[in-house]
Amino acid sequence: MVTKAPPRPAPVAHRALRPLLAAGVAAGVATVSLVAVPGTAAADSKAPATNTLTVAVSQSIDSLSPFLAQKLTSTSIHRLAYEYLTNYDAKDARPVPGFATAWTSSPDKLTWTYTIREDSTWSDGKPATAEDAAWTFNKMMTDPNAATANGSFTANFERVTAPDPRTLVIRLKKPQATMTALDVPIVPKHVWEKVGDFSKFNNDKQFPIVGNGPFVITDFKVDQYIKLKPNKKFWRGAPKFDELVFKYYKDGDAAVAALQKGEVSFVPNLTPAQAAALTTQKNITVNDAPGRRFYALATNPGAKAQDGKTFGNGHKALLDPAVRKALFLAVDRTTIVDKVFQGHAVEGEGYIPPRFGSYFWKPEAGQKRAYDPAAAEKTLDAAGYRKNAAGKRLGKDGKPLEFRILCHATDPNDKAVGKYLQEWWGKLGIGLKVECLDSVSDPWVKGDYDLAFDGWSVNPDPDYVLSIHTCGTLPATPKDSGATDNFICDKEFDGLYARQAVEYDAAKRADLVKRMQSRLYDTGYMNIMAYPNALEAYRTDQIASITTMPEAAGNLWGQDGYWSWWSAVPTARAAGSDGGSSTGVIVGVGVAVVAVVGAGIVLGLRRRSTADDRE
Repeated sequence: MVTKAPPRPAPVAHRALRPLLAAGVAAGVATVSLVAVPGTAAADSKAPATNTLTVAVSQSIDSLSPFLAQKLTSTSIHRLAYEYLTNYDAKDARPVPGFATAWTSSPDKLTWTYTIREDSTWSDGKPATAEDAAWTFNKMMTDPNAATANGSFTANFERVTAPDPRTLVIRLKKPQATMTALDVPIVPKHVWEKVGDFSKFNNDKQFPIVGNGPFVITDFKVDQYIKLKPNKKFWRGAPKFDELVFKYYKDGDAAVAALQKGEVSFVPNLTPAQAAALTTQKNITVNDAPGRRFYALATNPGAKAQDGKTFGNGHKALLDPAVRKALFLAVDRTTIVDKVFQGHAVEGEGYIPPRFGSYFWKPEAGQKRAYDPAAAEKTLDAAGYRKNAAGKRLGKDGKPLEFRILCHATDPNDKAVGKYLQEWWGKLGIGLKVECLDSVSDPWVKGDYDLAFDGWSVNPDPDYVLSIHTCGTLPATPKDSGATDNFICDKEFDGLYARQAVEYDAAKRADLVKRMQSRLYDTGYMNIMAYPNALEAYRTDQIASITTMPEAAGNLWGQDGYWSWWSAVPTARAAGSDGGSSTGVIVGVGVAVVAVVGAGIVLGLRRRSTADDRE
């Protein structure tokens, strides 16, 4: 999902080299194999003889319902449990078969026909057919609660039918550029048609959960763990580990300690200090790769619903473009990259990370808001925000300007950047209270914030992550929930979004996407500070090989697909044997190699504790 944006996505990194496993070759995936040598760290490890792959996570599951889930952890798990019509190739993210084996469009691009594979079976033994896909989409089209997470994908659908078990036909109201990137989990009709209120059903009471992806969800405890078993009937081949466990750690240092002890196999979202320390540890490989997410400051533009009613308690001064401009002129992105991320990030500007080259945008020289505290001072003075005798900047109401910023308690980067903002904005005479919470979701959706640290994982197709800033994603009423990120509603942005959504010419669509980013930049509601690297580590005495995405330099956690955990191969020792005794070198096929460098930053989230992924 970067929603599931075309994303989700969500949005969302595999690499490695390993001996050519049949399944890996069929998928066109390059992998990396690490073979233990007697006397080496890998061979001498005391790792427990278990065939369980345990992944440490710090983000809570918002829902196990594919119709509601927006956080990266949740949507990543749904990629494992359910098939989408199409998948993204691990090598270059091009659309490849998923639940559908082929697709065609009519000359006018209004009718899309998908051929549904014959070898997909639900984990309860029932056949998975086009009727399941048709039911999934029709439910989203007719029930607003079922459209909470991924409704942007079906908003333009006119009719969806399944004329036979192997044929799905989608009729559109107007052309739609995301028809090979519909990041919507297909669910089993015979299970979900029994659900009553989709706004309240979280799919977390009966296990195992019926799916047709490479894994089956078998157990879940809130903020403790979620367990999955291989789907032995999965058409691409069953995963190699006997169990996959996502274990919750509120504290990042505790997760790293568990990795060092061999209690977990993999840890994402490392800080630079953690990564640097782990590079010297036996049996641990650190992966540092260009990320698929951005790290930003979001301002509350005045929370409102589609019925026109406003709500929340956002500071009114932030409705003034001059105030937003001044604040962002006083943000030193270079310092954030160098001091907070210690070089393991790229300075942010546009909304789409540089990893997605054709959509990546940079402001023109005359448009760019470079770090310039003096210009920030002049902007505030010219707009009538003067300092009093005590050096406090006064608002139009005569009161000192003091803002609040929502901070994720589990994210050390938020806290570090918050201290810098207090210093930089303090010199402008503006106060800042950093409010760090375990979950920022509640105040965020209520509009009870002034600013917030924001971040999303972007999918190969940017439609979803752009859609969350359109007027149509605002909640219907203040009491409802919407798919909006932070209540932005700008008619010019909406017009550009509508045009890119129907543009099939790749170059023209890319130009429109860049213009959308330019508009978002100019409004000043979003300040993209950095594009963090994917900084993560895993135990080589538990994981013999694993696939990154993209193949040349990619991440493992939060991928646009299921390649990492589906492809992971346990070491001989982890699988319970005596371990290997060949050469201790990296062997395999392909051009990928796992980067073994200490570096840092948080990987996933789409919105970090609200819609972190929305992948």
